[in-house]
Amino acid sequence: MPLGYTGKILRVNLTTGEIAVEEHDGRFYRTYFGGWGLIGYYLLREVPKGADPLGAENVLVFATGPITGAPVPGAGRSAVGAKSPLTGGFGAAEAGGYFGAELTAAGFDAIVLTGQSPRPIYLWIKDGAAELREASHLWGKLTADAQQAIREELGDERVRVAQIGPAGEQLAPIACVMHDVSRAAGRCGLGAVMGAKRLKAVAVRGSRRKEVADREGLADIGRWFGAHFPSTWAAALAELGTDNGLIGQNEAGGLPTRNFREGSFAQYENLSGERMRDTILKGRDSCFACPIRCKRAVAVEEGPFRVDPAYGGPEYETIGAFGSACAVGDLAAIAKANELCNAYGLDTISAGVSIAWAMECFERGLLTTADTGGLELRFGDAAAMVALVEGIGKRQDFGRLLGEGSLRAARAIGRGSELYAMQAKGQEVPMHEPRVKFALGLGYAVSPTGADHNHNFHDSDYQTPEGMAPVEPFGLLDPLPYSDLGPSKVRLATIEIPWNTLSNVLGMCAFVLSIFDRPKVVALVKAVTGWDTSLYELLKAGERAYDMGRVFNAREGFTPEDDRIPRRFFEAFAEGPSAGNALPPDGFEEARVTFYRMMGWDEASGAPADWKLHELGLGWLAESE
Repeated sequence: MPLGYTGKILRVNLTTGEIAVEEHDGRFYRTYFGGWGLIGYYLLREVPKGADPLGAENVLVFATGPITGAPVPGAGRSAVGAKSPLTGGFGAAEAGGYFGAELTAAGFDAIVLTGQSPRPIYLWIKDGAAELREASHLWGKLTADAQQAIREELGDERVRVAQIGPAGEQLAPIACVMHDVSRAAGRCGLGAVMGAKRLKAVAVRGSRRKEVADREGLADIGRWFGAHFPSTWAAALAELGTDNGLIGQNEAGGLPTRNFREGSFAQYENLSGERMRDTILKGRDSCFACPIRCKRAVAVEEGPFRVDPAYGGPEYETIGAFGSACAVGDLAAIAKANELCNAYGLDTISAGVSIAWAMECFERGLLTTADTGGLELRFGDAAAMVALVEGIGKRQDFGRLLGEGSLRAARAIGRGSELYAMQAKGQEVPMHEPRVKFALGLGYAVSPTGADHNHNFHDSDYQTPEGMAPVEPFGLLDPLPYSDLGPSKVRLATIEIPWNTLSNVLGMCAFVLSIFDRPKVVALVKAVTGWDTSLYELLKAGERAYDMGRVFNAREGFTPEDDRIPRRFFEAFAEGPSAGNALPPDGFEEARVTFYRMMGWDEASGAPADWKLHELGLGWLAESE
């Protein structure tokens, strides 16, 4: 058994009910590591070309990484993957909490689910054993109710649950997989894949201690982190959560407002982490082994929007999507929208940005009350926004269409509305503005999952010598302005996008990863696995996982024409702190081609060239074409 892993992957055929255990050696794990790497391996090996994402041929993977469950801060992350029903391509999403660590404690590095159950079921895993259980009594329940019912049925309040809500059961393409009720593997519509497989939940309980190479070395790293993080930017995460940067985003003109038409919002202070702390915050929550405790739990006990703290609280992305993007300045309404998304199992980014699309289309006369079921969809209407979230969750009325995501909704409506769908590859754009982070827009375009901020490149971090310090070990020394899209910026992106993908591969929180310098990350992986690893090997692990997503997409018919972002980002802001900012179309296209070349991707197909696949140790993919 390789250290840092259990060496076992659970395989479940939902059609036949057969359950088996697959074992791998250290060479396999050192190639694919975990998370995205394992997801890419199984999707490329087992999902037939052209498979229906909601059909029995799709494969659903829950994957941990070598850091998941280790006794070190940030070790609570795990990933979910499948062919995406939202984009039709590579789908992967990550979540924190305790589920991933519990899965490793139960004896498995991953779960590979194939086939399709004829009836609702859930998977119960405990200390190396697994069984499928009836879930008809859970079907239709909101996530907190379903989790409690599962725990009562199993007689253990410490059971960890990853599940879908009613939105996933009803196959909404923006449905997500909820972990511990308040942590979402949100992107790519993977909740709909679970719903199609009639898999309500995966419940896990384990008692196994993770085997690592150097437990005292890990303890030293943990002590360093505990003493060090309060003096870093992570202190603001502890106090204000991920919403700590909203005021700064607004001041920079990069707070998406009115469906990305504007970059600042007059009511931004109502949405800030400070306002949440001082009004509706009821508690701070954490993930496995993490002292930062950046998760929020909020409650609203009076007024039209009552909010249950059992569903946690809104993150920055949620606040931007339901707040400034919809021009809603009511924090209680946004908290209610977050509660509904967590209860019904919806991606808050896709839900909020799809509603913002509908509001803009309504104000432009492209949608009418005949389309919306009588709702007047005006920017700033908190009640209409909350009503739409519930409609999406229930798959009712106009909410059914919005639950398809903005691109599919626009194609169904027509009337030129596709122009206002803020998405890439069909996935809605997160709350980070490419007109103040130029290479971020490039990352949105080329990402195998569609628009995403987590495995992306944020230009604002690299504009000072201090900001460049983390990448100096890669020979990247010179600060670059946010608006640079030249070869030096592209070179930086080719390092940092794979590196940021590494957090998804290791099963480690990206916030914690960013607080470590790069050599300390090497020391961390070495202490867990015992491998004599290096920055080069870890960078290649991230790149390998990212490129497998590109291979999958090319196989499914994606081309460079799909590596596009909305036209709006090439149009200058009319006013505000970032007035005049716009991505240059020619410069963007030149940067995209340069990125392809530096990454070793074929310019005709957009997929990694055969020589690149061999260079990454993925020669079997070149040979299988």
